[in-house]
Amino acid sequence: MNPPTPAEAIAPQDHATLLATVIAALSTRSLNHFAAEARLDGESLQQAVERYEIDYAWHVLGSARLREATVARLEARLKQPASAAQQRCIAEVLHAAASAQDPELLMSFDNDVAEQLAAALG
Repeated sequence: MNPPTPAEAIAPQDHATLLATVIAALSTRSLNHFAAEARLDGESLQQAVERYEIDYAWHVLGSARLREATVARLEARLKQPASAAQQRCIAEVLHAAASAQDPELLMSFDNDVAEQLAAALG
């Protein structure tokens, strides 16, 4: 087996850096804050939740949808398929970010986490 290329090699200390990058890029809100923003926009909470695809932050971060979007963004940057190590790293970082969230915080599926994480990896 060949050693990983620099784009594939992910040192353990880099996980902490990647996690910090993801956490810094998050835009989360409490339910009350989100409801107040919706009211200012003249929307009901239900309308805003549907329009922005809002869910619990831990759910968004732990979703297959975000993981797959991140892998796709990384592959586009690298112009080649992501390695198993890179895919595993993405899954681990997103899982750690999801675990770090307050269970009551909300966020949108329409976020730039995939782009930020892919940029940090690529």
